Amino acid sequence: MSPMKKRLVTSALPYVNNIPHLGNLTQVLSADVFARFCRLKGYETLYVCGTDEYGTATETRALKEGVTPRELCDHYHAIHRDIYKWFNIAFDYFGRTSTEAQTEIVQDIFKRMDAAGYVSEHELEQLYCPQCERFLADRFVEGTCPHCHHEGARGDQCDNCQTLLDPIDLIDPHCGVCGTTPVVKKTKHLYIDLPKALPMLESWMEKTSKEGFWANNAVQVTKSWIRDGLKERAITRDLKWGIPVPKPGYEGKVFYVWFDAPIGYVSISANATEDWKKWWFDPKNTELFQFIGKDNIPFHTVIFPSCQLATGQDWTMLHHMSSTEYLNYEGGKFSKSLGIGIFGNDVQDTGIPADVWRFYMFYNRPEKSDVMFTWSDFQEKVNGELIGNLSNLVNRTLTFVKRFYENGEIFAADTDSALLQQILEKEKQIDDLFERAEEREALRQILMLSSVGNKAFQDGEPWKMRKEQPEQAKSLLKTLVYLIRDLGVMIQPYMPETSLKILGFLGNEQATWKDLGKQEGLENIGEVSLLFTKLEDELIANLRTRFSGSQEEREQKKKTKEMEKPVENTEDQVSLAEQFAKRVVLKVAKIVNVEKHPRGDMLYILTLDVKEEEPRTIVSSIVPYYKAEELQDQNIVLVSNLKPANFRGVKSYGMLLAASDPDAEEHSTCEVLFAPQFEAGTVLMPEGFAPVEEALPYVKADHFFSMPIYTENGVVKIDGKAVGKDGVNLTAKKYVNGPVG
Repeated sequence: MSPMKKRLVTSALPYVNNIPHLGNLTQVLSADVFARFCRLKGYETLYVCGTDEYGTATETRALKEGVTPRELCDHYHAIHRDIYKWFNIAFDYFGRTSTEAQTEIVQDIFKRMDAAGYVSEHELEQLYCPQCERFLADRFVEGTCPHCHHEGARGDQCDNCQTLLDPIDLIDPHCGVCGTTPVVKKTKHLYIDLPKALPMLESWMEKTSKEGFWANNAVQVTKSWIRDGLKERAITRDLKWGIPVPKPGYEGKVFYVWFDAPIGYVSISANATEDWKKWWFDPKNTELFQFIGKDNIPFHTVIFPSCQLATGQDWTMLHHMSSTEYLNYEGGKFSKSLGIGIFGNDVQDTGIPADVWRFYMFYNRPEKSDVMFTWSDFQEKVNGELIGNLSNLVNRTLTFVKRFYENGEIFAADTDSALLQQILEKEKQIDDLFERAEEREALRQILMLSSVGNKAFQDGEPWKMRKEQPEQAKSLLKTLVYLIRDLGVMIQPYMPETSLKILGFLGNEQATWKDLGKQEGLENIGEVSLLFTKLEDELIANLRTRFSGSQEEREQKKKTKEMEKPVENTEDQVSLAEQFAKRVVLKVAKIVNVEKHPRGDMLYILTLDVKEEEPRTIVSSIVPYYKAEELQDQNIVLVSNLKPANFRGVKSYGMLLAASDPDAEEHSTCEVLFAPQFEAGTVLMPEGFAPVEEALPYVKADHFFSMPIYTENGVVKIDGKAVGKDGVNLTAKKYVNGPVG
């Protein structure tokens, strides 16, 4: 058998002038999972990544923020590094492109391409700022759009009408740095001659895309580029922040960032190890696996390979291209520029462990089509698959063995051969999927294997079998414990901390891929604990609200909340009670039906008579506190115009009011505020205020909770005003001094 080839793994280099969101993290995490699998399986592996730092966008942002490009890159490089560290991404090296090695390698590649005749020169007209004494890159020119006459258009695009522009077309153009009107001057730029490289590229691509089983979108995008006709592409720019062009007559120009960025994989490897050439110039013994988003495909399948081929050197070139589609967010698109979505630093603030996020990112990986991130699906998959399936198998099996058997007793038993056969077949399938970097499907098959284990436990009924057929019970349990060991190994690429925890229960932390399917190596079971905490509805509802809108809007919300503390009522200020009266409708409602939510252990579905045309439905997490019969036919108080929310497939049109113990842990106590003193349909108000005549719009949950309700000596109040009607107050019986929500 020939020795296994080395595996060189890269993920798209994140651009350094922003914080990465979950969509950006997909590539870095995907490469991490594959690299972890390769190491587990025994391949010699190098996984490199780093921040992409040169170019117009960095220079523009630095000017805007009043810092140098180097300072800006240092700032964002540290943010990226810390986010990836929190996500447990095991780079062999995480570097950056603004290094000496990058300059040397980029210039060397350029010189070889130029000497081989693959670089051409063209003269063109470009805008020049006499005040700054430089040609202006497209983004440095501002003016009026010739199409829609929007005054804030940039030289490359009008954000108002989305038209792509040439800076020379702008009406009244001015320098984006100093405001001076630029002049048109002739300048020379260098181009890569892609049409000349095309024959080499086509024969390479035809062979490699099949051998390396490229993702379908990688093949289609590359073919469409070639079909539409490759054109010469500029590789130089008039900027200061970049790699100098080593050619007479090009002093003061730098390489275009798209030309130097893919070479970053090579220079980062050179910074990682002195032996970098054994990775990049050993194609017979090395396979290059690249993980990118679909918007970067042409740079990795056309431009960078063309540059490599044009040098005439024996490069390690792309073997497998894993290019994902887009991850979208709650009905829209993630956007770094607009700050929409959930970002790497946000994730750390949720209190949900990194492994849980890693699990969902791969369960939902956009391998073959765009995928939507929604909070409800996140909750459903974590609670159902991660906890209800995988964690359930680990916990029920290991605690059962520990309870009923002496240490190590079951390992002397025979193996359940029929169950083992099922396990081995599924493990072979999972291995094949991993080898092809089909990470989403591999994870789903791992979870299906966990389901096989759960079914075997359930059908085998070991609680009965241990008395009636004791040897058969031991065989079943032994095989299930070894299955748990295998699952602990196979989830390691996805959830490294959870993997270590599971293998730790078995005293087998060193297990690797070669141990899969073997019924040996275990002696006893140590202490067992729960792997995860369930994601409750309230937490998810809060997170959905917290991460809605843009980052800018969230900051504004924070400031607003800080300002919305109770204040003394003066002529110039609107009291909290008045704000409440103008924004919130409290209605008395009669509970006419109570049923358990089919997909939520803590949830009741309540049907309410609010004296409206149709009954209302609400979902409430009060199962632990009340039996159904204690709620039936009771009058409660409903936040009637709360924005409807979806709770595991059932829409809730409002929320009931309940008091809680201020000294107890949050969400551990609950007293529903029953209101027998009022008829259904009655509108309750803070004293001194009358109901608003017109129908009020929905109030968002975070707005509602920013106006605290509480009990004082049993009376429900808002801003010191008792809540009720015609002098009759709403009251609490149990928690008479505390919060209401």
